[in-house]
Amino acid sequence: MATTGLPKWPWTGAEADALPPAERLLIDCARAWAQAARFGQPALLALRRLLATEDAMAAAEPLDALLRALSQHPLMLGCPLCPRLVGEEPALLLAVACAQRGPRREALACLLRHLPPHQAYAATGAAIALGCAFRRSGLKLGDPWGG
Repeated sequence: MATTGLPKWPWTGAEADALPPAERLLIDCARAWAQAARFGQPALLALRRLLATEDAMAAAEPLDALLRALSQHPLMLGCPLCPRLVGEEPALLLAVACAQRGPRREALACLLRHLPPHQAYAATGAAIALGCAFRRSGLKLGDPWGG
């Protein structure tokens, strides 16, 4: 799948409050992780607090691993109160949705936009584990292409 030339990436500029529950939880967790990291607080603990509300604690470590991989390069995530998705948030949703739904080469392609190949491959494993943990908790990410 080509990652350039798309007319519009799914979720670009979407309102955070309008996201379905699974997507909103993923974004809230990513934002909490980023804020904790900015302030030198334990980022994994910030994830666990939010994931506990949906009985999805198994997703904490794969999400932490994915965000750590992505943060090896400048990573723009919104603050917890940002009204719209910003920076890499739409691509994060797309990568995890693709990893969870099965087209893993598309998940890899999304991650390759942000990471060099060897790091993207490693991050794809974390995205797959995250998607599986979300699914086991009953959190199914929507079809990013609307089909």
